[in-house]
Amino acid sequence: MPGITPDFPYIASYVELDKFIGRQAPWHWHKEVELFYIKQGVLEYYTPKGKMIFPAGSGGLVNSNVLHMTKLQDGAEDTTQILHIFDTAFISGQQGSLIERKYVLPLVTAGQVEMIGLYPENPEQAQLLRLLYQSFQYSKMDCAYEIKLRAALSEIWCGILNISEPLWSVKGSYNKTSDKIKLMLIYIHEHYADKITIAEIAAAAYISERECFRVFHDSLRMTPVEYLKSYRIQKACHLLAESNESLTYICNACGLGSSSYFGKTFRDCMGCTPMEYRSKWQDSDINRQK
Repeated sequence: MPGITPDFPYIASYVELDKFIGRQAPWHWHKEVELFYIKQGVLEYYTPKGKMIFPAGSGGLVNSNVLHMTKLQDGAEDTTQILHIFDTAFISGQQGSLIERKYVLPLVTAGQVEMIGLYPENPEQAQLLRLLYQSFQYSKMDCAYEIKLRAALSEIWCGILNISEPLWSVKGSYNKTSDKIKLMLIYIHEHYADKITIAEIAAAAYISERECFRVFHDSLRMTPVEYLKSYRIQKACHLLAESNESLTYICNACGLGSSSYFGKTFRDCMGCTPMEYRSKWQDSDINRQK
């Protein structure tokens, strides 16, 4: 995670997802936990277990190493999200400490707990949401900023532990599906520019092609081929918006074959031609800079 350092394993993020390419944050995971608050709009979070909807004023926690993606709800505009992303060592201190063993590991190692939603209709959760929103008011210019921030996150963590205890205290069998899908996604992310087969994707997780299809369907609700195409289009979007490379270069760099195939596939996925997309997003960047 860029910006996370051993001496201060924390970053804050302010996200206007409607200004993101594709209006979504694609499937990803990180060791750090994610505490978020929705300032305006409506955001959808997806994990292998399903979807949760977060309107303005709600928030929640994404557990450590949980595969997830976010996207705007259809019709939602001007959606703003603020996040704390931090290694739990920030609040637990030394590895192996009593605080880590007693108050951190029971939650972050609970594979059955992917996300915890906080909604203002619930009085106990509403109090946590107030604390969460207030925790974003600290400034690096404040005296003892780091200590105040750690104290605030620790207080929020205690509240989340309390409301989520029924979930993580019931031990379930470890589900290896998450590990399998991550291995296959890593392989795709490293080889998307090449011609790759389902057999090669499956081999990355030491499973059969049939099992590969099942894992993708159960985790991402799509086939391996659909994910590969989607990821290639995402990479093409970034190159179109952030570079002046030719379409021939981009389609080759993203594993999308000939220029004609690239153009058709891109239009089917994004609803516009590659050049229309480039014009829209590069003009948008210029306007933001002004």
